[in-house]
Amino acid sequence: MATVSLLPKDRADLSQIMKVAEAQPARDAKPSLLGMTREELGQALADVGVEDRQIRMRTAQLWHWMYLRGAASFDAMTNVSKDMRAALAERYTIGRPEIVTEQISVDGTRKWLFRFPARGAGRPVEVETVYIPEEGRGTLCVSSQVGCTLTCSFCHTGTQKLVRNLTREEIVAQIVVARERLGDFPEVAANARKDAEGLLPSEGRLVTNIVMMGMGEPLYNFDNVREALLIASDGDGLSLSKRRITLSTSGVVPMIPRAGAEIGTMLAISLHAVRDDLRDELVPLNRKYPIAELLDACRAYPGLSNARRITFEYVMLKGINDSPADARELVRLLKGIPAKINLIPFNPWPGSAYECSDWDEIETFAEVVNRAGYASPIRTPRGRDILAACGQLKSASERLRVRERMALEAMIGGGGED
Repeated sequence: MATVSLLPKDRADLSQIMKVAEAQPARDAKPSLLGMTREELGQALADVGVEDRQIRMRTAQLWHWMYLRGAASFDAMTNVSKDMRAALAERYTIGRPEIVTEQISVDGTRKWLFRFPARGAGRPVEVETVYIPEEGRGTLCVSSQVGCTLTCSFCHTGTQKLVRNLTREEIVAQIVVARERLGDFPEVAANARKDAEGLLPSEGRLVTNIVMMGMGEPLYNFDNVREALLIASDGDGLSLSKRRITLSTSGVVPMIPRAGAEIGTMLAISLHAVRDDLRDELVPLNRKYPIAELLDACRAYPGLSNARRITFEYVMLKGINDSPADARELVRLLKGIPAKINLIPFNPWPGSAYECSDWDEIETFAEVVNRAGYASPIRTPRGRDILAACGQLKSASERLRVRERMALEAMIGGGGED
């Protein structure tokens, strides 16, 4: 969809607003079955006339086709009757976002720009999703929001204001479409892997791990992230172990216990500093939840053990946070927390004021942490040439001005959350 400016030069143009309003999808557009719980799928089946005694079995069929087989249409569901497929297709879809771009780095990293349709008075929105292939594993970095509220000073996504939360359907769709494009579903495996020209693992599942480390703060979209990750870890569908799913947060302390209790995945903390004054600058959320409070929440994380360690992410910024004294303080702060420390060489992006630490400094930092008994792998930068590396994601979606929103809501019928 072409982008239309609603208020050129800040002057309302009613005819132009009307054109944009008319271009929005209808409010009663077909809902997607992706992202629905089993109970909701059961209700959808009841709504198309499936008898109560068949709903459980038919729900399992739909679940199997969508998440195990990767069916993109009802026509593909060959063991479902034609009449039922037609009834479902009349009222529902198995939604897929538009793939605006697909880029492949020289190192095999892939980045997709997905466009999701407008909701309510909003515009279509775009998010980035990244796949990182490695020997014996493939990690999918999934976004939870369009933009971000946190304005972390070293992060490109933080320069984009929050547009809206992604729905659970949109979070699940990133996983499904990535697997589809990679050939990780049975029906498309042979052709997709052949097209990959050796840049994917040669055997086994291609998406073995998921990290909620894309655009946005997952714990500020808790309900949708929870439901999406429960679908991702469901043993009868996408079937990823919760130990292979990592939720990364900048430190929304009140939601951390709920994440452990209700989602139960691995936890990663974007720490990046060992002093509150510096973390206030790098991760402004620290002004609300300072380091001591954050680490107390980590110590109490449900299920924490040496087998289920918390990962602390630490971006290496030249002359900012990379001294041996910083490393020693990091060790002191984490005492008593089963932890792994990922050292992330800073990935540059246009307009950034930071530089990556020299390699010697990173290795010295890692040595201090290692000697204290913590694993501290240095993350190899991946996908830098396509701006797909950690901290580089950003889309062109922009939040509507208040006047634009009010005008569109008035034209469309008002009220929709975006």
